[in-house]
Amino acid sequence: MAAVGFALRSGLRGALALPHQQRAWNSGSGADQLGELGKGAGKGGGGGGTIREAGGAFGKRQAAAGERYFKEKEREQLAALKEHHEEEISHHKKEIERLQKEIERHKYKIKKLGDDD
Repeated sequence: MAAVGFALRSGLRGALALPHQQRAWNSGSGADQLGELGKGAGKGGGGGGTIREAGGAFGKRQAAAGERYFKEKEREQLAALKEHHEEEISHHKKEIERLQKEIERHKYKIKKLGDDD
């Protein structure tokens, strides 16, 4: 009866299949094949966590998709950074032109003051 309670708590679909499943797990037939499935984290074919950790074809595919995603994000960030620096350069050039005009205006005032003497 404890086995039926365990089966219901662990989420198995049918308590009737439990004796067969217990024999299979106790005999090791199911657990031994887990190492064959993928070549992810560790010898056991993965840590049982994410797909990428599990290894195999899906793990490789997910790893490649992740790499593509981060490379694309990096390209976007570099493009945005380049655009930002170009805007900064443009702003500073305009500021230089404005300050040069101010310098010329002050030079003109100084010259005019000197001419008045």
